[in-house]
Amino acid sequence: MTKTSIAACLGGGFPAQALHREYRHFPAAVDVSGLMTWDDLGSLLATHRLEPPRLRLHRGGPPLHLADYTEPVTTRRHTVWRRLLPAELHARLADGASLVLDSVDEMHRPLGRLAEDIERVLRTRVQANLYASWTGTEGFGVHWDDHDTVVVQLDGSKHWTLYGTTRPYPVHSDIEASTEPPGEPVADIVLQAGDVLYVPRGIWHAVSADQGTRSLHVTCGLQTHTASDLIRWVSEQLLAHEMWRRDLPRLAAPAEQAEALHDLRKLLAEQLDDPRLIARYTTAMDGRDLGRMVPALPHVGVLPADPCLRVRLTTARAVLASTDDAVTLAAAGSTYEFDPAAEAVLQPLVDGETVTLADLALGAGLDVESVTGLVQELVNGQAATVGRMP
Repeated sequence: MTKTSIAACLGGGFPAQALHREYRHFPAAVDVSGLMTWDDLGSLLATHRLEPPRLRLHRGGPPLHLADYTEPVTTRRHTVWRRLLPAELHARLADGASLVLDSVDEMHRPLGRLAEDIERVLRTRVQANLYASWTGTEGFGVHWDDHDTVVVQLDGSKHWTLYGTTRPYPVHSDIEASTEPPGEPVADIVLQAGDVLYVPRGIWHAVSADQGTRSLHVTCGLQTHTASDLIRWVSEQLLAHEMWRRDLPRLAAPAEQAEALHDLRKLLAEQLDDPRLIARYTTAMDGRDLGRMVPALPHVGVLPADPCLRVRLTTARAVLASTDDAVTLAAAGSTYEFDPAAEAVLQPLVDGETVTLADLALGAGLDVESVTGLVQELVNGQAATVGRMP
């Protein structure tokens, strides 16, 4: 398993000092060996039908036309897909285009683990996109993103020019556009392999490789959690109340409408008065996160009590809670309740480890058959996968 120190960058005082507030540059912070190589990228392009927009080329902003580097292929079943043309791809890249591969964490396990490391620390969904470039041409021009990003330079170097923010905390469905960047940059940073850069949403930036050099980096986008998301979740909880489900008195007299609003305001205020509301929301979102679900093939029925079978959770944000009577695991949208003895089985998995059934049984003082039964429940609920994975 590839080890990184990404958690060291984003843990400690980082959440209180910089998260959602200021950019941070961490030089030589991550061991990128084994994370993603040019050969890995070539293999993905050669063995997957990467339909745009998952795979696309950019030069100076908008994506290039698909006909510039792919051709349509019609199968015998009359479906159409786009075949990559290597020679045309090379020509576009040499001419200044940047290659983008979205959600590479779902395709390449080492980058999936990197994304999970970030998720485990910052407790939010992460999507990793890969960027490759060979010239000093900017792939996207000066722009801002509507989500925070954690950038890891994998190979070569990349020049980042950071500007200020003209609209703090923009969101995807914003009511106001931020159209012009500030005039002067606030930072010029050249990322080398192993460097990490954190950029909050809304910060204008431009990115380019040095002329005549190549660059490979991965950008991990963090899902935002705003007051709108919190209120939406609170509204879901309030559906337990008849008043919250009742039709609005849209055609009633003003006095009746005012009374209805008073009652609704009281219900909502009771929720907002709870000082642990944001913590409750965060825990609920962690338990709902599906992670990167993986079929436990070839085990489509009863799992064998094979001591060498390896187990890992499919989500990095599982929530484990224990009492004197039971231990509860919320993971991948389901909640499981086990005997307290199961905590020693579950804790290594929640910590992100991939463990054999034999080691789980040994650590908990249980037999392999008992641990297999527990794992079976998690596999059935898509919260875990098994196999002889690395």
